[in-house]
Amino acid sequence: MKAVVCTKYGGPDVLKLAEVEKPVPKGNEILVKVHATTVASGDLRVRGFVSPVLFWLPMRIVLGISKPRNAVLGVELAGEVVDVGNRVKRFKKGDRIFALTGMKFGGYAEYATIPEHATVARMPSNATYGEAAAIPFGGTSALYFLRKGGIRSGQRVLIYGASGSVGTSAVQLAKHFGAEVTAACSAANADFVKSLGADDVVDYAKEPITAGGKRYDLVLDAVGKLVKSETTNALAPGGNYTTVDGQGIAKVSQADLQFLKDLYEAGKLRAVIDRRYPLAQIPEAHRYVETGRKKGNVVIDVADDA
Repeated sequence: MKAVVCTKYGGPDVLKLAEVEKPVPKGNEILVKVHATTVASGDLRVRGFVSPVLFWLPMRIVLGISKPRNAVLGVELAGEVVDVGNRVKRFKKGDRIFALTGMKFGGYAEYATIPEHATVARMPSNATYGEAAAIPFGGTSALYFLRKGGIRSGQRVLIYGASGSVGTSAVQLAKHFGAEVTAACSAANADFVKSLGADDVVDYAKEPITAGGKRYDLVLDAVGKLVKSETTNALAPGGNYTTVDGQGIAKVSQADLQFLKDLYEAGKLRAVIDRRYPLAQIPEAHRYVETGRKKGNVVIDVADDA
């Protein structure tokens, strides 16, 4: 099968299209024909090996010394089940699924195996494969950190970095939970984030997040770039600050994917796709994501019908 492999740590050019062995599902695994995947922040961090100096050696031991141990990156995907192990009960051939593979990766290939009890579920019935692939990482991350921050109806919530993969999901989910949402992003994306439901927008390039004297019950840094000291005067008494950077890996579950599936089918959640690339152009997709200018998600069309 065709796959894009990470030959060593480095820039986008270390990603190479290659022929690799097609995986065979174990007893508890499903074999998925991948139709679409994405370029997520986790893929960039592993490919370029972005790690604090303190954790350099432990992370190399975990990921691989000279190159990723799991050379086929891709932390989320959508596709069709084409085979199942003899102990699988939740899925059958022909099921259309979407999944968050996380550190197991595997999305940058024509086929991938996934344990049936991993973060995998049947994809929304009204979604294309490309749309479904754009939901798991941003959606589950936003859901986890909003819940960690104690999201409740009636709160004032600030989403910092509201136009990215996590941010676009966080804006929509915060509105679903009944919050008044202020989106912090560039002026160029103001109308875009308002179309997702944001009540107000702060141009973080020109004004502080406290512009207008607003105080927030919850501040979510969806890109990991907000200096914590900046939140001191932004939080209302008893308010919470949470960030995707340095607060651990989001703990997600099949129930979270099912929750996002139900919202999507009800028309209460959009999959935001900025650009799409074929599998062979993954290096170009990585270069674009590294510019920091993407809105929502960059999708990789692994199959022609993604």
